[in-house]
Amino acid sequence: MLAAWFRLKYPHVALGALASSAPILYFDDITPQNGYYSVVTKDFREASETCYETILNSWSQIDEVASQPDGLAILSNKFRTCRPLGDSYELKGYLRLMYAHAAQYNHPPDYPVSMVCGGIDGAAFGNDIISKIFAGVVAYKGNMSCYVNPPTNETETTVGWRWQRCSEMVIPIGTVNTTMFQPTPFNLSSFIDRCESLYGVSPRPHWVTTYYGGYDIKLILQRFASNIIFSNGLRDPYSSGGVLENISDSVVAIATINGSHCLDILRANQSSDPDWLVTQRETEIEIIEGWISKYYADLKAIK
Repeated sequence: MLAAWFRLKYPHVALGALASSAPILYFDDITPQNGYYSVVTKDFREASETCYETILNSWSQIDEVASQPDGLAILSNKFRTCRPLGDSYELKGYLRLMYAHAAQYNHPPDYPVSMVCGGIDGAAFGNDIISKIFAGVVAYKGNMSCYVNPPTNETETTVGWRWQRCSEMVIPIGTVNTTMFQPTPFNLSSFIDRCESLYGVSPRPHWVTTYYGGYDIKLILQRFASNIIFSNGLRDPYSSGGVLENISDSVVAIATINGSHCLDILRANQSSDPDWLVTQRETEIEIIEGWISKYYADLKAIK
């Protein structure tokens, strides 16, 4: 996102921008709030229908066990939690983020979604739904002494992104009945309360669209913008808020069916990068080389 916005605001500084996995339309309800988790659901369902169904049915199973006497203790033992669960939301939140992370970063050669589903379908710890879900956790996380609520060691990136979401980029992500998750609509009031509690700042949900725009993106950008590549992997949940169609001859969209989050700008791996990814990078390089050549040709013409 920042690359595209920087090019739009400072065209005299940035000759062009490669905006990889930039959900610039995920603001102010331009994109439906369930877009992100709809793609997560699609990724898992395409990987394995039985895996998808197990996850879909797991939430009510977790709630049912949690409601029983000593139910939280049973779940804590089953999932080998690092400390006893305080409620079922703690476990469900962990699983929800795990599935989202697996989908967002479903990079080759490991393909985390397939790893999770391989564990769930393999049912190494039992054939009941709860055991299958735990098997998916182990398949993805590896053999660890404990899971779910380990001691936190937050990075600057994690803290910085949370601050940025609170202070500037309010991305209204929620879930509805059409996903494999329990409905959890985005609640702006709750989001504001949380940000004020964490940082003492009140989020500005309309700031991005006021400062950078977003509505009628094609109508606006085709009139003044240039030299921007919007690249998206369609397995990346954030692609639901990305620019997926060309806006003009020089503001172009490159979408890959099997791509994931920012995969094109990660370090190349000759032994595992699929051909389509190599082709994508070559296309982007060719476009950027064209920008540079045209700039120097224009510069030479005026001297």
